[in-house]
Amino acid sequence: MFERITFDSKIMGGRACIRGMRIPVSVIVGQIAHGAPFAEILGGYPDLEREDIQEALEYAAWLTKEEVYPLEARKKRSWRNAIPWRYARRCSYCKVVV
Repeated sequence: MFERITFDSKIMGGRACIRGMRIPVSVIVGQIAHGAPFAEILGGYPDLEREDIQEALEYAAWLTKEEVYPLEARKKRSWRNAIPWRYARRCSYCKVVV
């Protein structure tokens, strides 16, 4: 699905990086969010390609597609469950509740 986004526990602690390089997707998306044009990012990271930035944005958009469903309140309250509502996140890709 995302060929340019890689995860390796030996590189950046397993964070989403671009093509196995030590360039986290979060850094690139953060720069875009702060108004940096593609040309400026490419100038700062000469190993990057325009397609890398585009796929980083696509990956970030994909991550925001998760759905949140409220679960019923637990009857027994404890210090671990101080809030009456628990929320589950459903992964939009694999439909697993996490």
